[in-house]
Amino acid sequence: MTDAAGATGSAPDGRVRTLLADDEPLARAGLRRMLAALPWVDLVGEAASGPQASEAIAALQPELVLLDIRMPGMSGLDVWRGLARRPWVVFTTAYAEHAVEAFELGALDYLLKPFGQERLHAALERVRALAGEPAPPPWERLAEAWPQQQPLQRLFVRSGRAIVPLPVARVSRFEALGDYVLAHADGAASAHVLHVALQRLALRLDPQRFVRVHRAHLVNLDHVAAFRRQGTALAAEMRDGSRVPVSRSMAQQLRGLAR
Repeated sequence: MTDAAGATGSAPDGRVRTLLADDEPLARAGLRRMLAALPWVDLVGEAASGPQASEAIAALQPELVLLDIRMPGMSGLDVWRGLARRPWVVFTTAYAEHAVEAFELGALDYLLKPFGQERLHAALERVRALAGEPAPPPWERLAEAWPQQQPLQRLFVRSGRAIVPLPVARVSRFEALGDYVLAHADGAASAHVLHVALQRLALRLDPQRFVRVHRAHLVNLDHVAAFRRQGTALAAEMRDGSRVPVSRSMAQQLRGLAR
């Protein structure tokens, strides 16, 4: 193994040249120990800051980088954005809020500290799978980074060139659009595209607040003004003035509640 200033060299056949970047010595030691159990991983260097990581990636040409996000001098995300040629990357961090941007930058995985050897090895198995099998969709991997014990309290959405937090309470409804979802918030004209299936998103929302009234629509009951008849069907009239169709089965449930 070389340090950030060391010379490059070819990894043995079948081994993946790997760089480790983390500003915490204990974290690097723990990762080093876990990687030692993988004979196909060739640890070629380490870096303790953002600038060191950039220099090491350019000098050592690793195939895989384990990259912390909050480091001195430059964040791991800034390091990654500045690369002309990007190897595979697995972000390792204690902060869940950067997961969306990390996956949009092409991360293979996003490991929340503290994580164990089993979680790390599962993430790195995806590197080997890339040769013959497609990697899981980014939002499938993002789901692993979300805390599972409680419903989502906020989403992270793109606003221009920035990623901004959006409190779930501000979302009036979610609308399925093919493989994507539109999150309508702060007025009928404001919508954000989420790269996640509506069914998967519904599993992470508070069922006392969000109800799937139609196969393509999930409404926030706090933003519903009324359920009104629309021709022979029923519709949810939202406080922003929009109307959402209600399926027959849900309409029957609502009529039962009104008796």
